[in-house]
Amino acid sequence: VQLQASGGGLVQAGGSLKLSCAASGRTFRDATMAWFRQRPGKEREFVAAKKDDSTREYSDDAKGRFFVSRDTAKNLLYLEMNSLRPEDTAVYYCAAGRRGGNIHASAAYVFWGQGTLVTVSS
Repeated sequence: VQLQASGGGLVQAGGSLKLSCAASGRTFRDATMAWFRQRPGKEREFVAAKKDDSTREYSDDAKGRFFVSRDTAKNLLYLEMNSLRPEDTAVYYCAAGRRGGNIHASAAYVFWGQGTLVTVSS
């Protein structure tokens, strides 16, 4: 199983980016998939998830600015990020293969993408 994240880049504060995560080797159908990020000098943290019951969950920081979506037919996961702030600068990872536990915990996921760097300039 491979998860390939893409779409990162340099953007000015207030701008937008859309990240994509392509899954191969396995079809996740409606299984929960998530986005995490790791800011410089910080631990990996939960950002958003599209859950197996079709609902969405966001971190407090992402709520109202980010939108997570799926294209189950193409085995893709997206993260639309708006009103970006310099503190959103991080490597963003997609995750899948939830094995139970807290949906916000990185340990709950088996499969990880390699990450895509988002840099927000002030």
